[in-house]
Amino acid sequence: MTGEIQIRVRYAETDRMGLLHHANYLVYFEQARTELLRDAGATYKDLEDKGYLLVLTKVEVRYRRPAQYDDLLTIRTTVERVTFVRIDHQYEVLRDGEVLAEGSSTLACVDRDGRPQALPDFLRGK
Repeated sequence: MTGEIQIRVRYAETDRMGLLHHANYLVYFEQARTELLRDAGATYKDLEDKGYLLVLTKVEVRYRRPAQYDDLLTIRTTVERVTFVRIDHQYEVLRDGEVLAEGSSTLACVDRDGRPQALPDFLRGK
């Protein structure tokens, strides 16, 4: 499963050099994951209301070129792998087709006590 969203870099997200601050890439990744889940027919709120909590266990970013204020970025998100309790995502941040950053993340499904639990069937492709 793959999805894309577009985000315009806001002034408040830049540093003194006018570049997108590195921490905001993680915020963009989360927004892209949220929309990918919505495209699959659910929201994080839906999952949490049913007792499924998705927690970030790993995240990586490789910065290739800087994004700047007012750039229109495309965030491409792909589900790379789904196991019984985990989802691995890959990300590309693009400006006019040029890759500015690449990343990955792993989410684990836990219950309200923080114990691992099986992902809901629809997330495991069942």
